[in-house]
Amino acid sequence: MQTQLSSVADLIRSRRTNLRIDRDRVVDAETISSLIDLAVWAPNHRLTEPWRFAVVSGEGRSRLGAITADFQRDSGMTDPAKLDKTRSKFLRAPIILLVASQSLADAPHDIVAEDRDATAAATQNILLAATARGLASYWGSGAVCESPAVKAMAGFADHAQIIAAIYLGWPLGDVPVPERQAPVVSWVAS
Repeated sequence: MQTQLSSVADLIRSRRTNLRIDRDRVVDAETISSLIDLAVWAPNHRLTEPWRFAVVSGEGRSRLGAITADFQRDSGMTDPAKLDKTRSKFLRAPIILLVASQSLADAPHDIVAEDRDATAAATQNILLAATARGLASYWGSGAVCESPAVKAMAGFADHAQIIAAIYLGWPLGDVPVPERQAPVVSWVAS
């Protein structure tokens, strides 16, 4: 058992946020499906299975960039350089995996919060499984997660919350291990 625990610890410590990705090397559908299959093993307190996934590839990545840039512009972004960067940034990887939490439309706030947490755990499963498969990955957020038009493009419900735009692809090299702060822990015995 200790060997298995050591392997898991090594995997967690070896995971790197990495955008040094080969833009042209395809990630096959079987690999992507296997990552999504592992995602749904995340803890889910009320067994609501709130996670939803959309795989964006090919020209869909340009469309995703255009929709996201339009949302930024409509939200008040006026910097043309930033808008141009948004239009092209999803081309940095061959796959963008959108991950959303979709509770029932009338779910109470506490269920919506638990569902979002479960979906974040599912996202971490994807990132760790990608690392184990030798893939580079990056958890993106921001305007792409806020745009109603992105939700529509992905086929998510209007009330869904996109929590991640995961860039996936084959790495172009190693990424150094970042320093980590010691965890802040309170031990409460009584």
